[in-house]
Amino acid sequence: MQDICEIKEQICDVCHKMWQLGWVAANDGNVSVRLEDGTFLATPTGISKSFITPEKLVLINDKGEVLDGQPGYKPSSEIKMHLRCYRERPDVNGVVHAHPPTATGYAVAGKSLDEYSMIETVIAIGSIPLTPYGTPSTDEVPEAITPYLQDHDVLLLQNHGALTVGADLLTAYYRMETLELYAKISLNAHLLGGAKEIPMEQIDKLLYLRKHYYKVTGRHPGYKKYPSK
Repeated sequence: MQDICEIKEQICDVCHKMWQLGWVAANDGNVSVRLEDGTFLATPTGISKSFITPEKLVLINDKGEVLDGQPGYKPSSEIKMHLRCYRERPDVNGVVHAHPPTATGYAVAGKSLDEYSMIETVIAIGSIPLTPYGTPSTDEVPEAITPYLQDHDVLLLQNHGALTVGADLLTAYYRMETLELYAKISLNAHLLGGAKEIPMEQIDKLLYLRKHYYKVTGRHPGYKKYPSK
């Protein structure tokens, strides 16, 4: 039996952490959780993540329609992107969208983060593709991410930001942390002359550890590269 109050507090904690880390400004970003009954809790539109409290969250159905919430509160128009993740991935129960500065810098520059150069990132998430541009609030964004959802838990959104999914909200949040740290390390490596990729035979060993030792949930692309845009 899920403790809805605990889940609401967790959503608020994640929102506050995102704001404290500088991943969102003003009303940027959104967070959602799938509940056991097939409904969803989501952050409302037009409110800074620093001001999110449990009573401000909205309960919606799989069409994005509000089932419960304070008068006038509704989910972000980007909830379409979240709902697409849940529809395509039954294993996903938490989604986080934010604009972490370094990772978003790669998205704005039209660059994927697909170098296999850091052990922890290879194990945790693998390569991170840059999805095609989509106009916010339209179906273009969910359509743009759909081809990547079966292989990836972490996506860069072209000229937009980042999206992470997980079996639960904390896993999705931790993947956003991993993404931003890796983006910072990758940028530093390039400033120092370029990252040195891990040999393929060592990557295979790391992927074996992911599956059989660490037992990481979610999807992994294996070894996959993506062209910059």
